[in-house]
Amino acid sequence: NYACSASLVFAFLLGCSAQAPSLSWEPVETGLDASLRGLSVVDSETVWISGSGGGVAHTHDGGSTWTVEDVSGAENLDFRDVESFQGGTAYIMSAGSGSLSRIYKTEDSGESWALQHINPLEAGFFNGMAFWDQENGVVVGDPVDGTLFLLVTSDGGETWERLAGPQVPEVMEGEFGFAASGTNISTFGGNGLAVVSGGPAARVFRSTDRGETWMVASTPMAKGNASSGIFSIAFRDVSTALAVGGDYQNPGLMTGTIARSTDGGVTWELAPEPHGIGFRSGVAWRDDPEHPLWVAVGTPGSSFSMDDGQTWVTFDSAPINAVAFAGSFGWAAGPDGSVARLRVE
Repeated sequence: NYACSASLVFAFLLGCSAQAPSLSWEPVETGLDASLRGLSVVDSETVWISGSGGGVAHTHDGGSTWTVEDVSGAENLDFRDVESFQGGTAYIMSAGSGSLSRIYKTEDSGESWALQHINPLEAGFFNGMAFWDQENGVVVGDPVDGTLFLLVTSDGGETWERLAGPQVPEVMEGEFGFAASGTNISTFGGNGLAVVSGGPAARVFRSTDRGETWMVASTPMAKGNASSGIFSIAFRDVSTALAVGGDYQNPGLMTGTIARSTDGGVTWELAPEPHGIGFRSGVAWRDDPEHPLWVAVGTPGSSFSMDDGQTWVTFDSAPINAVAFAGSFGWAAGPDGSVARLRVE
């Protein structure tokens, strides 16, 4: 139906309601009572979540039943990110000062766990992780010694090596990353990698060759204090990306919370004012042939966009930390063990 395709954005919101879906979160009970920030959706049946107090759980039947994991020695860790794959492989990453930042892996859906890496740097603090495939991945942490901090693996986590050398970008004094949803880092295409920052700058560190070379882009996102910047980045394809954030201590601030790139992260522009949403800590692309859209979540609520971030519709006010999709199957995780799956009608 192309009846509305030539109309303005307002027509999408007001006159093309038949094209705009109705979105809602359907709460799901998991048995895990934790502050959840890690979320990974493998397919329509398999979802992993992770959070505070060593909390990890997963479902393999679309959320009907959940298995809560007991990761030995991790009872006091805060698992801020989880990345999972077909066949029962999953990585969990804890965030914390020094040795509280760790990486674990399972290859049998949690029947056993291997502690792969303990951060040896007192100044280290892991933020998030991303993978090109289940053998090749990267963890980002707060900058150390004035440069971006990245750990990379090419052997399924058997070894994690710090990316070093003159090609690693320098950071501004006080610039850092947010461990808010495990998505201040993203892979894209076959070799693309992007990391976002906050504090005195809200920047995108971008590589197209898995960290061999880098480009650093400034953005018009909120910045200037320790609670503001970019919190999450996601790619629809190698060209189109969204970055979300703002100021988590001023969640109602609606300036500098959404930026879009159409050239793979080289340049960024804010959504037209007023875009009408406050602080957001996570953003993800729903790849669905009938209703393709972006969903952005945060403590003030959830919103969706059908025009690559130009306009937004807020559909829920519940606090949420993270959002993730596998195709059209979307899930959210947040405070107090809250988990929900997305309903689109």
